[in-house]
Amino acid sequence: MMETKPSEKSECMDEFQLKKEANGKDSKKNGVRWGPNHAGAKELKDLYSGGKRVQELISVSVTTTLCIYIGFKLVHNFSADYWLSSVLAALGGILLADFFSGLVHWAADSYGSVTLPIFGAAFIRPFREHHIDPTAITRHDFIETNGDNFMLPLPYLAYQAYKLTTYSPDEVRQIYSFECFMFLLALFVMATNQIHKWSHTYFGLPKWITVLQDAHIILPRKHHRIHHVAPHETYFCITTGWLNYPMEKFHFWTCVERAIEVVTGIKPRVDDLAWGKKSN
Repeated sequence: MMETKPSEKSECMDEFQLKKEANGKDSKKNGVRWGPNHAGAKELKDLYSGGKRVQELISVSVTTTLCIYIGFKLVHNFSADYWLSSVLAALGGILLADFFSGLVHWAADSYGSVTLPIFGAAFIRPFREHHIDPTAITRHDFIETNGDNFMLPLPYLAYQAYKLTTYSPDEVRQIYSFECFMFLLALFVMATNQIHKWSHTYFGLPKWITVLQDAHIILPRKHHRIHHVAPHETYFCITTGWLNYPMEKFHFWTCVERAIEVVTGIKPRVDDLAWGKKSN
């Protein structure tokens, strides 16, 4: 029998312990720290409604249809002259998607409440649930995982489809590089929560996903663990995570939070911490 190398054995034990803890099986004497048995996690799970499911289904269906159509139009209009601008557009789209993922993640983690009318239960709830049951996302199907992210670029994709349909060939050539950038930005925004889900999946991932994670082309699992150390105040970017280090180096999120507190008196992550303290 082949022996596992010490480094691999340590990695396996590390992943096993993380999954064990993330599901709340390593708990304090006064109750479950986190996981599906946490009182707050149970309450937040029950807030997922039929109406929310319909919104997610519509978002995924319409956005997927638009992407197929736009992708076809961009390929149809492609010229070898566009190869460099297309590569730069891809890189720019990835970076901007990573920044937007951090901005939305930071804002939803740090401010707002589940009790806000409509918006709270629909969009703040998943962020609160995620911190007290980090592996809940691995039990969500494709629609629940990705519905909100597919909704975000939908308005621009509809406008983009209109332009690529009605503009003349000369007009399309003039906007081609920009539309590639916007299309790739939309694709990476749509993929963000699926990538995030993979960063919490420690068993059974296809090899090609773990290769991308290990190469830090998409968000690595070890990298994302840093965010899940309470009080969840760092490493918010979750598409690739490329921007996390420079943003922490310059204390970007901390500076913005201090400015908001000075101007409004509102402290970050108050609601998030309150959900974490809920007991059975």
